[in-house]
Amino acid sequence: MEGYLRIVLSSATVYLFIILAIRLFGKKELAQLSIIDLVFILLISNAVQNAMVGSDSSLTGGLVAATTLFVINYLFKFLLYRFPKLNTFIQGSDLLLIYKGQLNQQNMAKARITNEEIIEAVREHGVSEIREVDLAVLETDGNISIISNEYKHHTNRKRKGRNKIMKSQ
Repeated sequence: MEGYLRIVLSSATVYLFIILAIRLFGKKELAQLSIIDLVFILLISNAVQNAMVGSDSSLTGGLVAATTLFVINYLFKFLLYRFPKLNTFIQGSDLLLIYKGQLNQQNMAKARITNEEIIEAVREHGVSEIREVDLAVLETDGNISIISNEYKHHTNRKRKGRNKIMKSQ
């Protein structure tokens, strides 16, 4: 039993560390992982595996670690829902990137978003130029929401089928 308690405590500690590290090092690409981000996440998960289960490579040890992560994740989400200030502290707040066709360079620097990345996001939402964007916001989940006069009904999620329909109209 003592070995499983160690797995529970180690798994919870690793979970909280990863949340804190992601918060400190940025959230820009969370919604759309690049190759670099995917490799990073895979390597992090491999690096912390032994920290969570130690020498216990049994099925039970793995299930205890996984169950702990599910429980901690559920509790964490409950706390974020229950305490909005904690939610803002952990997830941050949205950032205005474009307002009435003008880039907000200060917020772009804060989010470490390049001009090329914002131009790509604008095009992904079916808008051809930055000057046509009324509002672009980096959401707390890492998505960039774009609103323009012509495309007010676009969401911050990419839906290829919907965009094809929009372009054909």
